[in-house]
Amino acid sequence: MNNAVEAVTLLLEQMIGQQEAKVLELGRKWVPFATSEDLRNAEDFKILKDKPIFHFEDGILAGLIAAQTALAHQSRKAN
Repeated sequence: MNNAVEAVTLLLEQMIGQQEAKVLELGRKWVPFATSEDLRNAEDFKILKDKPIFHFEDGILAGLIAAQTALAHQSRKAN
């Protein structure tokens, strides 16, 4: 991997970690004992269905994870 790809990979990892913490903190406002794993299946919690801010932040997390996956795929494809 070249330096640019490594730098972007590291940045995405950091951003994902920060966003996971944000989603967990936000989710626990309504589901106090939820784990990160629980919140990956937020549809299991009826109260979260009516919380657009939770879905917005969770969508950002999903986008970051998709970008990380795409970068990893493209990097392997190039090698």
